[in-house]
Amino acid sequence: MKTVFTFLGLLIATVNFSQAQNLEAQVTTQNAKITNLSVSVTVDSAKEVEETFKMKDIKNILNEVENNEQVSFEIICTGDNKSNGTKSTLTYRVKGNSNDPKGFLKSIKKIRKSAIKYYDNKE
Repeated sequence: MKTVFTFLGLLIATVNFSQAQNLEAQVTTQNAKITNLSVSVTVDSAKEVEETFKMKDIKNILNEVENNEQVSFEIICTGDNKSNGTKSTLTYRVKGNSNDPKGFLKSIKKIRKSAIKYYDNKE
């Protein structure tokens, strides 16, 4: 038992002393640029559309994009199984420019509402 405690004590002491005591580093940061933003969301229900993204989140992301950059957003609505075994899908897509964020956000609101209506009409 004495040997086990001695071994553990030596092991702990070795590990503690083997770590570097003086750490000096130079940290540099650079500004990250977002270019050609493209967002694609796949949903299975109206509830998922409402929960997956909020307009506030899209606004925040759009504010990070540089000026005069291409932006696109799409919602892929999955539907019922077809006779050949594949799932039917409906895709809403909006493309725009970061110079017109209000117009782009307005279009996203429209396709979001359309996707919700798509699922509401299926029920």
